[in-house]
Amino acid sequence: MPSLFEPQTAQNIIARINQLQPTSQRQWGKMNVAQMLKHCNEALGTATGDVTTKTPFFIKLLAPVIKKTVMSEKPYKPGLPTAKEFIVTDVREFEKEKHNVLDRINKFILNGESSVDGLKHSAFGKLTAYEWGYSQWKHFDHHLKQFGV
Repeated sequence: MPSLFEPQTAQNIIARINQLQPTSQRQWGKMNVAQMLKHCNEALGTATGDVTTKTPFFIKLLAPVIKKTVMSEKPYKPGLPTAKEFIVTDVREFEKEKHNVLDRINKFILNGESSVDGLKHSAFGKLTAYEWGYSQWKHFDHHLKQFGV
């Protein structure tokens, strides 16, 4: 399974992000393309230490089931609910959000696998470097498909 730590996989995600335009239309969901970039950037920030979140108790109870879905090879279904802390509804500037997410991807990669190996996820507990790399790739892949790239 792919990992954002794999150079070719990361290059593919970056190339797909670079295909996005301010006018790119979603195929499902509520976020526009700039909001989606902000959303993905914030989610990746949990792996770089730039973003911290608190997970509601009821989500922690469901965490083993959710983690199994996140780590499976099956793609996410369109329209899955978004964690409250990662919902973006305000107006965002496309070029700024694109720049920010590309910077954070590079930071994630440059920090390396050792920086996340054993890092605690707010819902799933400690994850391996592979789990962080795979889950981040899967999240980006899902949202890039949402915008047709």
